[in-house]
Amino acid sequence: MTSTTRRRFLGIVAASATLLGSSPLRAAMTHPTDLPPPAVWRGIALGADAQMQLLHPDPVHAQRLIRLAVGEIHRLEKIFSLYREDSALVRLNREGRLAAPPADLCRLLSEACAFAELTGGYFDPTVQALWHWYAQRQPDSRSATPDPDRLRPILNHVDYRAIRIESDLIELDRPGMEITLNGIAQGYITDRVTELLRANGLEHAMIDLGEARSLGRPDASRPWRAGLADPEDGARWLDTIDLHDQALATSGGYGTPLDASGALTHLFDPHTGSATPRWRSASVRAADATTADALSTAFSLMSESSIRATISRFPVQAWLLPPDSGTLIRLG
Repeated sequence: MTSTTRRRFLGIVAASATLLGSSPLRAAMTHPTDLPPPAVWRGIALGADAQMQLLHPDPVHAQRLIRLAVGEIHRLEKIFSLYREDSALVRLNREGRLAAPPADLCRLLSEACAFAELTGGYFDPTVQALWHWYAQRQPDSRSATPDPDRLRPILNHVDYRAIRIESDLIELDRPGMEITLNGIAQGYITDRVTELLRANGLEHAMIDLGEARSLGRPDASRPWRAGLADPEDGARWLDTIDLHDQALATSGGYGTPLDASGALTHLFDPHTGSATPRWRSASVRAADATTADALSTAFSLMSESSIRATISRFPVQAWLLPPDSGTLIRLG
């Protein structure tokens, strides 16, 4: 479930949400009349374009907070990255077990399994085996619909219930299983950075690390505002969404096609092994970015009725873009 295209959590997941601006998930703000100009950081986090805008009356302290936040991003990348050979997640996948795991890995894996249970298994952190299978297919067969019989052995390695998580040991019960946290880790890191900044006295910010989360507001008259871009035309907004101490995440298979036609994507159905999501994009606004990230990933594969049932248990909203329409369906 990883590669190298935009919306890469530690590797990938495609995003269609862009915060009003020139690049994906870019914070938009008018120049506030009662707050200072933003201290802005732009860089790469987990392989994706990232940006932070901090509003603080002391510019020196704002830069200090940015350095603190970047340090936290780097710390968590060492745990969750699928590209670093020394990351805790890569070591777990390589050995099938990890003694004395970092507390953040235990916490996020536990949350991932909880979201898997909540969504009927549509969110499953063990789909990395499917990524490998699709990536290794012969070029002349990549546009063909996979034979279910060929996928069946791979699906034996996909089951979040086969992960055992203890404070002193994480173990994968089936040989050949691998974990990807690309459907949730960017949201988790966004939350940790946001909470770190808030704990250090920051009241107004937009944190965009592939998923976005806001603090406060950019001026007294309105919250931060995000725009959901048309996958066919990134300069056209399908909708705009206010974020006031809220998070926004979007998943869409078009950001990471696995074949020339774009029919196969990095969004894998853990039940069937299919790589063709139900929706062109699924966006979720929630109180935290971890929830928004995980649910947008799962909702990409779920029916509208199943999404409605899930939303009834959460104070979240969703925006779904059908494959044959340019009109968003709003739920919640």
